[in-house]
Amino acid sequence: MADWEMRPASVSDVEAVVELRAVVMRADLERLGRYDEQRVRQRLRDRFDPAHTWVIEVGGAFAGCVALRPAEDAHWLEHFYLAPHLQGSGIGSGVLCELLERCDSRGVLVRLNVLQGSPARRLYERHGFTVETEDPVDVFMVRKPH
Repeated sequence: MADWEMRPASVSDVEAVVELRAVVMRADLERLGRYDEQRVRQRLRDRFDPAHTWVIEVGGAFAGCVALRPAEDAHWLEHFYLAPHLQGSGIGSGVLCELLERCDSRGVLVRLNVLQGSPARRLYERHGFTVETEDPVDVFMVRKPH
């Protein structure tokens, strides 16, 4: 696994995250008939909150991001994107473990949604997430604190 680190995101990170999201989500969104080049970018711009987002860096360079947004009954794992050439290298698992350990230490439930058919679902299942509900586009998953 490559050496990686997380740093707090800032407003200036939004465009790098927007472009990574468009690349990473394209195949799944196209498969579901939902890809729109402008919408995929604007949805992130509208929801980007640097206060709850971290940038993932490998060798000091931007490699991805992840958000953990507090809500009433849980934290929502959102905007978890890793550059395609780094997927499958263990970085995603490492990042996820670190965030889940933080939630476990506070007894916090974690929720997320993943697109139907996304390979990311296997990552989440390996880390204890189970399906709560699903529809033709999204799978909503939950993980109780360990």
